[in-house]
Amino acid sequence: MEIRASASLAGIFALRMLGLFLLLPIFAEHAKTMPGGDNLAMVGLAMGIYGLAQAFCQIPFGIFSDRYGRKPVIIAGLIMFAIGAVIAALANNVLWIVVGRALQGAGAISAAVMALISDATREQHRTKAMAMVGGSIGITFALSMVGAPLLYKAIGMSGIFWMTAFLALVSIAVVRYLVPDVPAVVARRVALRDVLKNRELLRLNFGVFVLHLTQVAIFIVVPSALVHAMDLPVTAHWKVYLPVVLASFILMLPPIFVGEKLGKIKQIFVAAIMLLLAVQLGLWWWLAQANSPTWLLIGLLLAFFIAFNILEASQPSLVSRIAPPAAKGTALGVYNTLQSLGVFCGGALGGWLVQHAGRSAVFQAGAGMTVLWLIMAVSMKNLPRRSQAAVAA
Repeated sequence: MEIRASASLAGIFALRMLGLFLLLPIFAEHAKTMPGGDNLAMVGLAMGIYGLAQAFCQIPFGIFSDRYGRKPVIIAGLIMFAIGAVIAALANNVLWIVVGRALQGAGAISAAVMALISDATREQHRTKAMAMVGGSIGITFALSMVGAPLLYKAIGMSGIFWMTAFLALVSIAVVRYLVPDVPAVVARRVALRDVLKNRELLRLNFGVFVLHLTQVAIFIVVPSALVHAMDLPVTAHWKVYLPVVLASFILMLPPIFVGEKLGKIKQIFVAAIMLLLAVQLGLWWWLAQANSPTWLLIGLLLAFFIAFNILEASQPSLVSRIAPPAAKGTALGVYNTLQSLGVFCGGALGGWLVQHAGRSAVFQAGAGMTVLWLIMAVSMKNLPRRSQAAVAA
């Protein structure tokens, strides 16, 4: 039951992120064909409004799931997601894309999904279940980078939105019939302010904000860089993403396994942040050169995917391990709110910077934020191996 619940809910969580990630490698170029697409700030808003809407609705949806049950709230959020996808599919200008994306994001079920996973799993298996969710996000991101250009060529932007609407309806059936029914967990209530004051959680919350801010901002610039550096149309970008993504998954697994086995989670975590910083500094340097080598751009993309996948797979698991047992739902709600805010700020800030300060400013701002994250991460506690933590518990 635990495996079925965790796998099916991780898949639904991944669908939510699919609605965001599929746009990253293609929308900035596609928007040029639509009215309003010459306004890069509006394009960035269309990419980031999804995260802003989620940020506002994440904690309320978590509260509703406590009061009315997890499944009804998740289904309601998926219905909103599907309606927003239909609006975006029918849009004939960037403004209506913004409206559809906002409604998609308003169905903010991430905290409710994670809370249901907590309800459905025993304590000794909960970390693995949360890591499955984090891994599903990394996999979805990678597949989107490869699949989005192919889908765009085959069915167009409208077709992609129709596809996500259909998948949302399929997910409703999964929630209704495949996810096991579990009794609500009754636990001592923990005030939100107590969760917000937890320094270890603050580090992770700030980290996921920076990670998704830089992720969205970077992919406002990268598609056009591939077009100009390699004379590669958007529909052929999969030729770069596919080998890079496959290699990144192979290379990200050993650090995670070693970190868990040897109790070096903090060291691997900090190293991944340093790699993310190096990628942004490298992209900044790459843009500044007159004849920048194409192989360096591809190498930087590989390094980015390795860092992103390590961080995205490990952070939800760390939150579930650090949070007080009676406040896991609240902690995950705050975590997902900061993740969503990062998505919005990355899109809005990235688009604004490109339009008013140039493409290099995106990487300068991202590097500055990553330095702050690195300073916070260096002072975090070194978590024990899971076997040790289980014994201590």
